[in-house]
Amino acid sequence: MMWLVTFLACIGLICAEEPFNHKVHNGRVIGGHDAKPNTWRWQVSMQYDSYNDNSYYHICGGSLIDAFHIMTAAHCIMSMDPSLYRVVVGEYNMYNYDGSEQFLRVERIVVHPGWNGDLGKGNDIAILRLADPVYDNGYVAIAELPYPGETLPHGFTCTITGWGLIDYMGNVPAILQEAPLDVVEHSVCSQYDWWGSVALETMVCAGGDGAISGCQGDSGGPLSCYTNGAWRVHGVVSYGPAGMCNQYKKPTVFTRVSSFLDWIFSVINSA
Repeated sequence: MMWLVTFLACIGLICAEEPFNHKVHNGRVIGGHDAKPNTWRWQVSMQYDSYNDNSYYHICGGSLIDAFHIMTAAHCIMSMDPSLYRVVVGEYNMYNYDGSEQFLRVERIVVHPGWNGDLGKGNDIAILRLADPVYDNGYVAIAELPYPGETLPHGFTCTITGWGLIDYMGNVPAILQEAPLDVVEHSVCSQYDWWGSVALETMVCAGGDGAISGCQGDSGGPLSCYTNGAWRVHGVVSYGPAGMCNQYKKPTVFTRVSSFLDWIFSVINSA
């Protein structure tokens, strides 16, 4: 089990992009395609300045959940110093400035109190409070959220979006990617030849066909599902398999947003 914990903590989707010998924006959802501009308007890019020299690079995705707050994954938090982060909303092409972007400083970071660094224990969720509010420039939208405790049926098709790696070699197309992922219900995802005991009921599994998946750099980003007449963020990208991210019976695993609504709103209201 200790090996599994190490495996989950450091490989695949799990880790935010650590700084290394070059600064590049991460690539795309594996098996995805370019999203249409101005479609997934609650998607954000979470960026980090590892040398504190105003040189930011993408590490994770996130979702805009009100004018001041971003929802992301707890494992994306590489430092509790908010000055090292910025959030970009209205982003589409990482390499171009299109005039749709807003670059926002982070004022406060709140990590779920149940997060202990072990992805198999869940609670992989965090909220960033922005120093200034997002304004409606026509390229942003506040994410709709699911109902408390809401679950999705097996085979329900959702969409993953992000700028995560296309493969383990690190190809890096700059445009926001999207791909369909079918939900794998907990009774299946928790089977021993799928994710076993590290798939909890507070998580959503989606994918596992061996072709389409999230990957490193997608972490923290949304799983958007059309339910009850609206696109809603049902999941926060949490973990996936080692090596190639798109492995058969190893779906992308998301923090289930409907399990954490009380905590999310308590953080927002405390501000």
